[in-house]
Amino acid sequence: MTSDKMPTGTTGGTPQVLLAHHLKQLKLPTVLREYEKVARECARDGIDHPRYLLRLIELELIDRERRTVERRIRAARFPAVKSLDTFDFTAIPSLNKMLVLELARSEYILRRENVIALGNSGTGKTHVALALGLAACQKGFTVAFTTAASLVNQLMEARDERRLLKLQRELAAVKLLIVDELGYVPLSATGAELLFEVLSQRYERGSTIITSNLPFEDWTQVLASERLTGALLDRLTHHVSILTMNGDSYRLKQSAGRRSARRAEQNQATVSADPNTGEIPPT
Repeated sequence: MTSDKMPTGTTGGTPQVLLAHHLKQLKLPTVLREYEKVARECARDGIDHPRYLLRLIELELIDRERRTVERRIRAARFPAVKSLDTFDFTAIPSLNKMLVLELARSEYILRRENVIALGNSGTGKTHVALALGLAACQKGFTVAFTTAASLVNQLMEARDERRLLKLQRELAAVKLLIVDELGYVPLSATGAELLFEVLSQRYERGSTIITSNLPFEDWTQVLASERLTGALLDRLTHHVSILTMNGDSYRLKQSAGRRSARRAEQNQATVSADPNTGEIPPT
């Protein structure tokens, strides 16, 4: 038999204090922060109690999703947070913009497909990889970012410390693994085999993004084995989108543009100087 008595908290004590206590216990920080302001707005606009409650719960859900996305971004360990909004597609004409925008929808992760970005240094491969990683976090997927050299070092250390299986399981569980800069540092035979094992374990189980400054035919320079390279490419390229990013260095263009802007400012300052004193008049 249920009791018709009201909870004691509704009849004793200060309501605001009790409400704050209960909302903290229920882990509803947005409701706690917003309930008074929303109550005033609803009273002003003549909104009834169910809609008042609905508005509060919607605010809590929106804020909770924002915090969850932020946690996923932190867990990914991106060196910087980049989006496609800040990428200059016109600087890399070889890049298929429509394909990149399609990949940003993250549906390839549901299909457990891979992405490989190939091109010379400075063309924005890491920027695109980071942007796709950010999009994946926003869509609810777990992401891990690392360079090829750093990943191999982690695997070697884990092997020496007898926790390799644990690390391999963690890497296999991530929905999207981003391995940046494959090809910049040659790998030892052991390192190449450990990297191969991680990527092989993800075959048709999870998505991987790889960026490299080397065409596929030169990957043997990094992996030091034609057999290993062939087996790895066979797995990576079975379900893959390839981004071709050859062109002039994106970073060098930006750097040259900044230097040109500084020179223009200096020239303008020189022209504006007083011809008698050589001093630049105050603006």
